[in-house]
Amino acid sequence: MRRLIVVVAGAALLAVAALSLMSRSNAEMARAVPPPAVDETTGPATTEVAVLAGGCFWGVQGVFQHVAGVTTAVSGYAGGGASTAHYDDVETGTTGHAESVRIAFDPRRISYGRILQIYFSVAHDPTELDYQGPDRGTQYRSTIFPTTQEQANVANAYIAQLGQAHAFPARIVTTIEPGRAFYPAEAYHQDFLARNPSNPYIVYNDLPKIRALQRLFPDLYRADPVLVAAVR
Repeated sequence: MRRLIVVVAGAALLAVAALSLMSRSNAEMARAVPPPAVDETTGPATTEVAVLAGGCFWGVQGVFQHVAGVTTAVSGYAGGGASTAHYDDVETGTTGHAESVRIAFDPRRISYGRILQIYFSVAHDPTELDYQGPDRGTQYRSTIFPTTQEQANVANAYIAQLGQAHAFPARIVTTIEPGRAFYPAEAYHQDFLARNPSNPYIVYNDLPKIRALQRLFPDLYRADPVLVAAVR
């Protein structure tokens, strides 16, 4: 896999480029899908949490750190147990975990449905089963971990809506897994995109997502990311 290639040059850089060329580029993947017809009702809450998985958490975290209304985006693991919520275990693909991102947001500024719209449009490709780009395994699956029944209802309705609209050229394989705990990842994974913008994996796989967010959702794009390090 792609991990911890912080200083890469020459042949290694070409190898990462070759991996990216083997799959569709993120720039080609990005598409503005329609907003959800069913969204959460507005209430008095000022903070809500969404947990999403869509491949390597570096890119998913990086995207939502640039979304206005998001207050934190933390990389981690969801879908398995506490004892295996560690990078070395998760990377075996046998723990039930998916690399995930816990997104705290202000529902007065951005709704859960709009979070999902960005997730499907920019953050990943929901038609790739148990992989994203060069990364393979169930730990890279496309999964929504709803934190409330209303979130589950919105997610189910939205997937059905996008399927009926043929928003993607292939079937959406995103699963919905309620009732799963989230475990933050190791510190060295947090803010990885922001801290390593020249890392070849980031350059080829994740920076195009940030550019797509700015292009497709200019009203929701924030230039300065909200970093985990800043709120610790």
